[in-house]
Amino acid sequence: MKRKSLYLTLMLPALALMPAEAEACTNLIAGPKATTDGSVLVTYAADSHNLYGMLTHTPAADHAPGSIRKVVEWDTGKPLGSIPQIPHTYNVVGNMNEHQVAIGESTWGGHDELVDTTGNAVIDYGSLIQIALERSKTAREAIDVMTDLVDKYGYASSGESFSIADKNEVWVLEMIGKGAEKGAVWIAVRIPDDAISGHANEPRIRQVDMKDKKNVLFSKDVISFARKRGYFNGKDSEFSFADAYSTHDKGTRRGCDGRVWSYFRRFKPETDKYFTWCNGESDEPMPLYIVPDRKVSLKEMQESMRDHFEGTPFEMTSDVGAGPNHVPYRWRPMEYEVDGKTYTNERAIATQQTGWSFVSQSRADLPDPVGGVLWFGTDDTNTTVYMPFYCSMTEIPAQLAEGDVNTFSFDSNFWMTNWVANQAYNRYDLMIPDIRKVQGALEEKYQSTRSEREKELVAILESGDDKAFRQSVNREGKDIAKEATDAYRDLGIYLFVKFMDGNMKKTDADGNFIKSEYGLPVYPSFPGYDKKYYENIVKETGDHFRVK
Repeated sequence: MKRKSLYLTLMLPALALMPAEAEACTNLIAGPKATTDGSVLVTYAADSHNLYGMLTHTPAADHAPGSIRKVVEWDTGKPLGSIPQIPHTYNVVGNMNEHQVAIGESTWGGHDELVDTTGNAVIDYGSLIQIALERSKTAREAIDVMTDLVDKYGYASSGESFSIADKNEVWVLEMIGKGAEKGAVWIAVRIPDDAISGHANEPRIRQVDMKDKKNVLFSKDVISFARKRGYFNGKDSEFSFADAYSTHDKGTRRGCDGRVWSYFRRFKPETDKYFTWCNGESDEPMPLYIVPDRKVSLKEMQESMRDHFEGTPFEMTSDVGAGPNHVPYRWRPMEYEVDGKTYTNERAIATQQTGWSFVSQSRADLPDPVGGVLWFGTDDTNTTVYMPFYCSMTEIPAQLAEGDVNTFSFDSNFWMTNWVANQAYNRYDLMIPDIRKVQGALEEKYQSTRSEREKELVAILESGDDKAFRQSVNREGKDIAKEATDAYRDLGIYLFVKFMDGNMKKTDADGNFIKSEYGLPVYPSFPGYDKKYYENIVKETGDHFRVK
């Protein structure tokens, strides 16, 4: 993935000043009959080493005849051109609009020669998402908007997978350009209501029933173009978009499809068999979607975004690379060489370089202004707090406003989450219990209060007082962002004090620091290192440190 936050609106003055290169993104999907409450759920982690976690807002607007919309490339801030504006555009909060349409993406690149060479393409993938959100009431309409845009104005990005959801259904759209020809080839598949799916920087649509017009959509030349370019020469029924327009080596399977597999196995243990595909031991591909053995809750979807391959052969906390504190992270680069052989670091869903992530919740049993919730968090999904913001929100909390990765602020949710996370990266097994207490308490509060809160919002909405409704939604959003940011500021201070100088201060059952009977801090404990760490030192140094 190479992208800039989709929360930057087209009008944002700082857009051209904030280029960001991201390397990978993860989308997890659950249809309405695959979730415990009938929600359509989509997750998205925008992963980049230079991406600031912020939430912005594009207001609904009416536009005069003849108006144009400028298009700026999301990754670079480069002006690409302009397109005619439509009479009315919708309210967009992050990656969700006022009609509960939500869109995520992951980049897979594909054949290099299919990146636009005309120099005239106007629509890049980030603008494609934003414009579709401004103009679509349903997922299918968003697909129509997106594919029509690239057909008319050209596609300026490489291979992409998009998750496109509304309150009733969810689709996966995959698209790649045509090199010297204008436009793009694409295919879209509706995920069955009782299924879960996902994509993570690998195209995932293979053989499908191309005659199923209800559930499969595609560009008219998706097969013929592949034949012309020599990417496919079989029968139409054998056509695989993923295999025609991209390559799948063992490394990409492990680092990309492995993330989706780890999600699948949480809800259907039988999918453990696809470990051999992810590990490069089998050529039987993992399916685009599966029907889970049990339904997925909102909380479990958030937990899935915190995955480090726990319980799998790829788990990240027990090898020597995890260090004495069992850290489930590996710093970049992804690959390294020893004695002429190349090795890899695992790439889990939860990763340190995430700028922001969300779990979108679209619900048909509630009015759109209340049914659409963007559970938004900044920085690493593992340590973030997912905060609920309604798709009808029209004011962005100060803690989630514009910023950058070079300017620290104690008032920024992104920086406070980073502060907590980066302390934990050094003493993970010791600090994560304290983080989970604060994180869990906040998220439990936000989730457990939704039902009553939404009854209040529906009542205000039904009263016809739109101003009171907007004020209520905006006020709660500001309160939540401030509460979560303040809590993590306090947590960051607490962790620094508790684990200062490699020691661990003693606390009571409530986490309070213990003092002596005379009111002085008691002596700290020394957690030291685990047994394996000491054994490795001896293996490496022999008797060098031996007490004689």
